[in-house]
Amino acid sequence: MSQTSEPRLPALFIGHGSPMNAIEDNTWTQGFHALASQLPKPRAILSISAHWFLPGTFLTGNERPPTIHDFGGFPRPLYEMQYPAPGSVELAQRVVKLLGASRASVQNDWGLDHGTWTVLHHLRPKADVPVVQLSIDARLAPSEHLALGRALAGLRDEGVLVMGSGNVTHNLRHAFTSMRSGDVTTPPWAESFDQDVARAFEQHDGAFLARVIETDAGRLSHPSLDHFLPLLYVAGAANDRDAVRFPVSGFDLGSLSMRSVLLG
Repeated sequence: MSQTSEPRLPALFIGHGSPMNAIEDNTWTQGFHALASQLPKPRAILSISAHWFLPGTFLTGNERPPTIHDFGGFPRPLYEMQYPAPGSVELAQRVVKLLGASRASVQNDWGLDHGTWTVLHHLRPKADVPVVQLSIDARLAPSEHLALGRALAGLRDEGVLVMGSGNVTHNLRHAFTSMRSGDVTTPPWAESFDQDVARAFEQHDGAFLARVIETDAGRLSHPSLDHFLPLLYVAGAANDRDAVRFPVSGFDLGSLSMRSVLLG
């Protein structure tokens, strides 16, 4: 992206939840629509999705990134959905420059997975803004993901919305057990972890966010780190002058936090 002076864009973490949120009218999708009205139109979007989790840091370099239906067992209308946003080779190369060519590279074998398009379908329904995805390197420690987010902070001054998409708590085994039993009471570990994360954002305490996953509640909330790590990129891209808002909050299926965090 050209480094012209732009109004500073917020950074956003969004709890994306079930792929069905792309086509359902429910509490969460209503929250996404309300959130859309709080966001200025960016020049481009850099999305860090929980669903591109592999060994390496990569950027999508597609001029027309495909819509990836990376899930199974859902109704046909969900598989028929497309999100035809353009890509941005320029932004992908800019991110490589910020992170360093030894750490990041551009690839063309991915596109927009459901962590990205199911929420952008509500936030930018016209698909009128270029979107680039950044992968999450599964080999890195949480503190290293936070550092990568800090390296991306300047994009906010270039008209780029830095968006992480995951969930503050994401224990699917517990969630599915709750769904089958009909008991969707939020367990104490999910409630406490969600509150700890919210408090850390309010206090701009990125260091705490990078280590909170090591607590008992953190391990219960995230058997795998894929849905937690996107929030570290957003925390890293923020600063202590950013206003902190939670435009969506609450739990789906008892233990799945749907909290979103808007910074700036």
